[in-house]
Amino acid sequence: MAGVPRLLVVHHTPSPALQAVLEAVKEGAALVEEVELCLRPALSAGPADLLAADGVLLGTPANIGYMSGALKHFFDTVYYPCLEATAGLPYGVYVHGNDDTAGALRSIERITDALRWKRVAAPLSLTGAPSPADLEACRELTATVAVGL
Repeated sequence: MAGVPRLLVVHHTPSPALQAVLEAVKEGAALVEEVELCLRPALSAGPADLLAADGVLLGTPANIGYMSGALKHFFDTVYYPCLEATAGLPYGVYVHGNDDTAGALRSIERITDALRWKRVAAPLSLTGAPSPADLEACRELTATVAVGL
C-alpha cells in the first residue's frame, strides 16, 4: 500500500490492567516514525479494517484458558472475507491473564496459522498486574511490529 504503513490494533480491553497495556501499545507505536496507528475494539473491527492494514497487533485477556469472545468474534468476522487477501500479513499478539495465558495463545496461533499470517515478534504473555517491565515489553512489541511494516 502506498503512503504511511498502517498498524491495526485489534484489542479487547475490559480491565484496568489491559487499559494500562493498551496505553503502552500506543506509546510503542509513537516510538516509530512513519506508522499510522489504528485502534479498533475487537467487537467493532471488521474486514475493511483488516484489509486496509499493513500489519496487525492482537490484544486480549485470557478467559478460562481461551482468548476473549470478542477477539474470537473478530476472527469469525474476518476469516473468510480476508483469507486470501491477508496471507502473509505481519502480526504480533499480547495476552493478559490472572495466571495462565497458554491456551489463549495456542488458540490465536491456530487461527493465525490458518489465515497464513506471519508472526514478526514473540507473543507477549502477561500475568497479574502489569509491572513497569511488562509495560516496556508492550512498547517494544508494538515498535517491533510497526518497524517491520
